[in-house]
Amino acid sequence: MTTPAAHEAPPVHLGDPRFQTDPAELYREMRRDHGAVAPVVLDGDVPAWLVLGYRELHQVTGDPVLFSRDSDLWNQWDRIPADWPLLPMIGRKQQSILYTVGERHRERAGVITDALESVDPFELKGHAERFADELIDGLCGKGACDIVGEYAMLLPLRVLARIYGFSDEQGPGLVTAMNDMINGREGALEGQRHLGESMYGLLAAKRAAPGPDVASRMLAAGTGFTLDEVAQDLMVMLAAGHQPTADWIGNSMRLMLTDDRFAASLAGGRHSVGEAMNEVLWEDTPTQNVAGRWASRDTHLGGRRIGRGDLVLLGLAAANSDPQVRTDSGALTGGNNAFFSFGHGEHRCPFPAQEIAEVIARTGIEVLLDRLPDVDLAVPADALARRPSPWLRGLTELPVSYTPTPALGADR
Repeated sequence: MTTPAAHEAPPVHLGDPRFQTDPAELYREMRRDHGAVAPVVLDGDVPAWLVLGYRELHQVTGDPVLFSRDSDLWNQWDRIPADWPLLPMIGRKQQSILYTVGERHRERAGVITDALESVDPFELKGHAERFADELIDGLCGKGACDIVGEYAMLLPLRVLARIYGFSDEQGPGLVTAMNDMINGREGALEGQRHLGESMYGLLAAKRAAPGPDVASRMLAAGTGFTLDEVAQDLMVMLAAGHQPTADWIGNSMRLMLTDDRFAASLAGGRHSVGEAMNEVLWEDTPTQNVAGRWASRDTHLGGRRIGRGDLVLLGLAAANSDPQVRTDSGALTGGNNAFFSFGHGEHRCPFPAQEIAEVIARTGIEVLLDRLPDVDLAVPADALARRPSPWLRGLTELPVSYTPTPALGADR
């Protein structure tokens, strides 16, 4: 991999705590010191490039041949140990759609898109409202709770599991398993096993008795995919749909509880919920950086020489704040959705998946504000902490207080 010039500032380590504490300032420094494409190092001093520029990121994501999703191209595999902590994120020889390229990827993406497009939006919203009410029933009498741990991290997967074909009874166990995996807790491996066994069990049940659900539609696509491929894609979709959506809820609620521009919405209606959600996707997007793409040949990008097999990381958050396209950094984004928060190009988040995430997040926020109308932050805003990750940006907790209210129960 080409190294930076001797006079240049040193590469930034992806473990730098400023990715959590002040990423906006860190990206400004990196752009000043390195330009639109910056050298970075991963765990074990493994080198990579982080794309900070909006136009450069558009170039990378728009050319899946030159900047491939095929991780076998990586020129660093010979120095990656078997216990490298980023292997779950930068894997090799995986069967999921994440690492499939070319026509096979387009076929798999088409199956996923068709299956998700068939989700009835009214049923989806109904499921989201029902599970949101159920969760708030368990919180509303307490007068205080943690919105992240007791609400946002529990809602998306319940809804996704339901539309994928799982029973409501299976939902809580799947949520626990997924959150254990995400948090790397003691039960992470057990959570991974539970998710895998549950997914293969679901597919076996739907083969025997198909239903009006995402799993059944993918099995019925008839495009020659193996059971393993379908199971892997469903698990990828569950993970990709759960954590970022939970962080979208948490980050949006943080904005509404700490920014005076949104105070009226808490007391007088829902009109600012969509604005807060959109602003979060620009300024505080749940998915900050993505690994990655690999150069299929020597090339140039943003004035850098990128070597064949170099790993290129997608700096979604940095690109969203690129001063070359955001000339007035203080301007409200309004309804502008030209952000990179869902990616771009062939490997972007499928559009119906974005719509599903938005329905779940918006419904979750609206139900929360309806049920707990005087909700207020219970700690100073500067006491809120982020999870230690350069990849996904979310709060460790969001403590709030409110007037206790009765549960709806069967009256919901």
